[in-house]
Amino acid sequence: MTFNVKQEDGGVTVVDVDGQLIVGNRQDLKRIVLEELEKGERKFLVDFTNTGYIDSSGLGVLVSLSKKIREQGGELRLASLNEDLKTLFELTKLDSLFQIADSREEGLEGF
Repeated sequence: MTFNVKQEDGGVTVVDVDGQLIVGNRQDLKRIVLEELEKGERKFLVDFTNTGYIDSSGLGVLVSLSKKIREQGGELRLASLNEDLKTLFELTKLDSLFQIADSREEGLEGF
């Protein structure tokens, strides 16, 4: 599992999640995003192109990060969920909490 952080045009911090987002690595994602938030970043896109599975603790960390980012006047968007992950977000009603884009490009639009 790796996380790659990249700054895109328009001041958007993109975090690529490569592998599963599970209990064993969720704190790494949280630390990375919170460090960027402390630096003053406010626009975040988490790209799940290379992610096949997210467990409940992974969902929990995304909800927690979304709340912290919103409190700082920012926004957290998600992109490139596979069909299983889209279904997971719909079943847990988290699709109403996050703006979910089909692609990275779509997620970056209008940020």
